Amino acid sequence: MDKDRELNSSVYFHTMPAEKVLDSLHTSNAGLTESEAITRLEKYGKNELQENGRKTLLMMFLLQFKDVMIIILLVAAAIAGFLGELADTAIISFVVLLNAVLGVAQESKAEKALAELKKMSSPYARVQRDGQEQRLKSEDIVPGDIVLVEAGDYIPADLRLIDVASLKVEEAALTGESVPVEKSADVIETPDIVIGDRLNMAYLGTSVTYGRATGVVVATGMNTEVGKIAAHINVAGSEETPLQKKLAELGKYLSIGVIIIAAVIFIAGIMQQRDVLEMFMIAVSLAVAAIPEGLPAIVTIVLALGVQKMARRNAIIRKLSAVETLGSTEIICSDKTGTLTLNKMTVREIYVGNRHFNADDELKIDTDLEIFMQAMTLCNDGVLNRCEDGQLTALGDPTETALLYFAAKEGITREQLEATIPRTAEIPFDSDRKLMTTVNRINDTYRILTKGAPDILLSKCNRILIDGQIKEIDEAIFQEIKQANTGMGSKALRVLAMAYKDSGTAIDNPNPADTENDLIFLGLVGMIDPPRQEVREAIKVCKDAGIRAVMITGDHRDTAAAIALDLGIIKDQSEVISGSELDKISDQDFLQQVYQYSVYARVSPEHKVRIVNAWRQNGKVVAMTGDGVNDAPALKAADIGVGMGITGTDVAKGVSDMVLSDDNFATIVLAVEEGRKIYSNIRKAIQFLLSANIGEVLTLFIATMLNWPILFPIHILWINLVTDTFPALALGIDKGEKDIMKQKPRPANASVFAEGMGISIIYQGIFQGAITLTAYYIGMSNYSQPVAVTMAFATLGLIQVVHAFNERSRYQSIFKLGLFSNKYLVGAALFSAILMVGVIITPALNSLFRVVTLNTEQWGIVVLLSVLIIPLVDFMKIFARLKQNKN
Repeated sequence: MDKDRELNSSVYFHTMPAEKVLDSLHTSNAGLTESEAITRLEKYGKNELQENGRKTLLMMFLLQFKDVMIIILLVAAAIAGFLGELADTAIISFVVLLNAVLGVAQESKAEKALAELKKMSSPYARVQRDGQEQRLKSEDIVPGDIVLVEAGDYIPADLRLIDVASLKVEEAALTGESVPVEKSADVIETPDIVIGDRLNMAYLGTSVTYGRATGVVVATGMNTEVGKIAAHINVAGSEETPLQKKLAELGKYLSIGVIIIAAVIFIAGIMQQRDVLEMFMIAVSLAVAAIPEGLPAIVTIVLALGVQKMARRNAIIRKLSAVETLGSTEIICSDKTGTLTLNKMTVREIYVGNRHFNADDELKIDTDLEIFMQAMTLCNDGVLNRCEDGQLTALGDPTETALLYFAAKEGITREQLEATIPRTAEIPFDSDRKLMTTVNRINDTYRILTKGAPDILLSKCNRILIDGQIKEIDEAIFQEIKQANTGMGSKALRVLAMAYKDSGTAIDNPNPADTENDLIFLGLVGMIDPPRQEVREAIKVCKDAGIRAVMITGDHRDTAAAIALDLGIIKDQSEVISGSELDKISDQDFLQQVYQYSVYARVSPEHKVRIVNAWRQNGKVVAMTGDGVNDAPALKAADIGVGMGITGTDVAKGVSDMVLSDDNFATIVLAVEEGRKIYSNIRKAIQFLLSANIGEVLTLFIATMLNWPILFPIHILWINLVTDTFPALALGIDKGEKDIMKQKPRPANASVFAEGMGISIIYQGIFQGAITLTAYYIGMSNYSQPVAVTMAFATLGLIQVVHAFNERSRYQSIFKLGLFSNKYLVGAALFSAILMVGVIITPALNSLFRVVTLNTEQWGIVVLLSVLIIPLVDFMKIFARLKQNKN
């Protein structure tokens, strides 16, 4: 990093007078010269955030072969080919390559989805160079540039403001503050203060909602506050998800088992003085039988199908494993502004003429309300525009546009009123007075309309309008107004007061001292950034599902608590904690206390990461939802980051595992449900595949001990590819249990084989092995060795086709579920059965597979033995149901 860049990154520009800032950056109010700007662009680089390098297709392809199961299969394929078993080598290679291609295709698709989400938030900016105003690409801005901004503009870099005119900046994306922050150019003495309190600074990624300003660029690109967060994200590591860990664990155990069993079989054969090459091929057969080589591909495809389904429901998955992780989520840490709320100030209630009204009440416009609406609408610089579809869009300060929306709901617009009551003069709002005043002409009368902070405005009023009559404000009325103001404040509403007075003479140059006094009080309006309507139900569903919602926000404590109480996230204020209070708790103590809090207010990005990490250290699977830059480190730290597609910043989208394209928190509930279904279905597929493989291993092991040449490697591979893969895929898209969102989350450390699944795999594998050996015995006793091998091959394959129906539930009989309720499984079973039978009855193939054609009697025995698996498993399910009911 350049020395000057390193120096500038540590300077507290907010503590320096504007002139000193300009001097330190070697610039002036006229801006840089074009030649100096070019020199600085070469020195400091483009004003853009750096992206991590993407993996090439070749790298993605090679990474598909790091799985232990895949490596063992590749070794087996190479040895089989060396020994001349080319058919075995071809089939093994085909299975492995299929898995790799599927993996690369999905990963590449995810990378393309990320690229589509990346958009420049501020492509152009107004810059002063060579004393002339220019319009430049934001990426070409350099430190020392003089930038001009006004309402509606994005801040293109980090600025030290040097000239401000009623500037308000929306910083929700950076600080979590839902209300725009009023800025100034004044020096701030305290050096070490949080970003949200640096009122003479404006930061990249925020936007101007009101006023205008001129600022000097003090940082660009990765040196901005947003860039620092992005750099923090880029260096953070990525951990495996629970499913990846479980599959890696499964691969490790299977590999150990394969080595032990193959060694035992090989040694036993040598001791029986059997051919070494023959025993090696039997050992390869065992390796193939023990390893569910189709499992990685099946898991990938099932997840990919889930991704497509979720995309149709507005949840865009960037990483396949995020689906499963979300399904096992126990904690959802969510930012408030824009995620749980609309990020749109809205009038909640008003107090006019000593009367209270809710925003939804049907108002009868009397004299009191008429003048009150005039004050709301005319003493206002916001603008509402009606689009072609009839919807209203707002421009300006959210507080002012909230007043316009409320008036528009009552059929009153600023344009209509100004046509007959035009503005003739104004006194703009400023932070010292905390008031705004306009003068509007009504025929020959000039109406002074004032709005502002209730305590300030009330002190300038000596009368009140009640029922169309102007009355003196006595102590009783004064206390009623104060009580109404306090009541709104206790609900975390932002309260504004309205007042007016009429003058018979024109006021050309009004000043606060003469104009803003002896006013007639009109009323109060209470506003809030309201919760999304669908979020209440979403949080209720989460609670039913055993998922805890945690609000983490940079907003004020009272506002956060009010929203959380409204949504049902908390029951009382004891569950709320502020960032400053959190700082006083040690990491060790917080690990125990994290369960006590569900709302965190006035927090920094570091706090968010600390909260997420505390839950994770308690063994919880954590999801973090958010849309702002300030959410990004926690999105990265969580097991799954859920970003917002519409309002989300580029940084937040870039680190997210999933993006909600509709910015709807309720979509996360659908994603949780889908994730649970997918994980449940993957477990069904695992149980189906492993029980089949155990059946194959037992068949080979016992047959070898009995010196029966029962199955060849190509038989096992064909069964695993054809009669395992397609039914397993159909199980992967099975309908989920009806009560899946009433179940508690599966613990993060729970085994894949939990809840009796391991026992089910074992007994079902024993049944399959016993039935296959029975088929071989019948064939040897009544026919010939080739017929016996063929009957064993056919029986083992068809058993697995039929057994797939058993795996739809570990408790319910397939007859209760309905044989044809999963149409995909029916189709997969028919397709697998046709392929299985086809290699036996087709002359060109049966010689390749070393089998012979069976007659009708032999096929009848095979079919009867194959369907025997259904009553056997149904009988065992009786005990599983008894245990489930007992639990």
